[in-house]
Amino acid sequence: MKKYILTIDQGTTSTRSILFDKKSNIVSISQMEIEQICPNDGWVEHNPVEIWIKTCQTIENVLKQAKVSAKEIAGIAITNQRETTILWDKETGTPIYNAVVWQSRQSQEICDELIEKGYEDLILTKTGLVINAYFSGSKITWLLNNVDGAYEKAVNGKIKFGTIDSYLLWKLTNGTVHATDYTNASRTMIYNIYDLCWDDELLKLLNIPKCILPEVRDSNAVFGYATALCDIDEDFKNVPIASIIGDQQASLFGQCCFDKGDVKNTYGTGCFMLMNTKDPIKNPTHGLLSTIAWGLDGKLEYALEGSVFIAGAGVQWLRDKMEFFEESKDCEKSLKIKNPSGGVYIVPAFVGLGTPYWDSDARGAIFGITRTTTKHNITAATIESIAYQTKDVLDVMEKCGNIKIKSIGVDGGACVNSYLMQFQADLLNVTLKRPICKETTALGATYICGLKVGLFESKEEVKNLHLIDSIFTSSMDEVQREKLVSGWKKAVNATLQYK
Repeated sequence: MKKYILTIDQGTTSTRSILFDKKSNIVSISQMEIEQICPNDGWVEHNPVEIWIKTCQTIENVLKQAKVSAKEIAGIAITNQRETTILWDKETGTPIYNAVVWQSRQSQEICDELIEKGYEDLILTKTGLVINAYFSGSKITWLLNNVDGAYEKAVNGKIKFGTIDSYLLWKLTNGTVHATDYTNASRTMIYNIYDLCWDDELLKLLNIPKCILPEVRDSNAVFGYATALCDIDEDFKNVPIASIIGDQQASLFGQCCFDKGDVKNTYGTGCFMLMNTKDPIKNPTHGLLSTIAWGLDGKLEYALEGSVFIAGAGVQWLRDKMEFFEESKDCEKSLKIKNPSGGVYIVPAFVGLGTPYWDSDARGAIFGITRTTTKHNITAATIESIAYQTKDVLDVMEKCGNIKIKSIGVDGGACVNSYLMQFQADLLNVTLKRPICKETTALGATYICGLKVGLFESKEEVKNLHLIDSIFTSSMDEVQREKLVSGWKKAVNATLQYK
């Protein structure tokens, strides 16, 4: 009877539920957009109640579409936007404020103060992370400091903290399970990824009560049962939630990057490159992050990560704010002209710059405009900026990992853009492998859940299910590559000077 894995993929711009079968085929999928709330410059928030409602709606939709009952579901997997932070009332389950999204910069002053006091090395040594508003720790402090009565309630054990996975787990289990996995914990800036504990020294530094934090478990733990979904189908009370993993680590697993040195790059709202290092790389250099790749049955593996904050979000900006086109797919028209960017460079530092710069004060800039510049050139330059930012990450990852990267698995919504993929292969001078199933984030969580509940027998079986759709190799000569990259570096340097 057990034929399927139900996977919740709660991302930055949408919530999706996907039903996978034993061959990792998508049986049905339902997706709903999430409102992006931006009350101030640099702030990005979500409504947690909206996320929960749309999670339930998409689950109900996929079951109806596939005509599948809960009795046929072997397990539930959750993958999520990672650092996004929620505090909720322990008794009612009601959020005390909006979810503060990973992109949001409202806790920047807290981070600046930590940097001024010289805590960068301490935090890097314990967490593998740089001090940045990107991570959950400063967001928790901001919420406790800025929501009336929040700190007092937290000290008295009346508030719970969680990243999106913890919040969904709490809701799915009717408030009986408060937990997370190693991957999400490792992105909070308060979790010691080597001692594997919430770090008392860092909690004191950020004035965060330990009692609000979730229990940290393996990514393939049986976290609980989805009793809250019994209104949809009463048999959900017997369906285990058997996988929780942050979206980028899920993508690493979904790309079958099981060996040391395997690399994937996800082109989503942001852009995230991860390399499986197996063992931890302590005190990573060049603005890279050390993070937990996953914890499976008590065994942990680690990864290096480089982060680009604005990738697909740049196309959304062109669509929603600049009103260049009505639908994101319409940007393809701008890529069909000869020399589409026309010498224009865009540095999309809308919320600062990530790896290797980690400059939260940088703001976006456009260079190379002439009287002949059109919206098509600006659109193409925005898309090309994704590839340039990715090259910045790959260059430092090769240095830090002391390895020459020859191929990269690619996924995420923007990877369907073949112009971007070819331009990326040209800039990097490496082979890009685009899988048939582009939902590798959801696939990674699905594989982990399926291995846990017995739907898949081994990693080897999973590898055999991972099929490649397209391969992109470089067709650009070195002179042209160096010229383009030199122009990008000039644009970035000028951007960093403008504060």
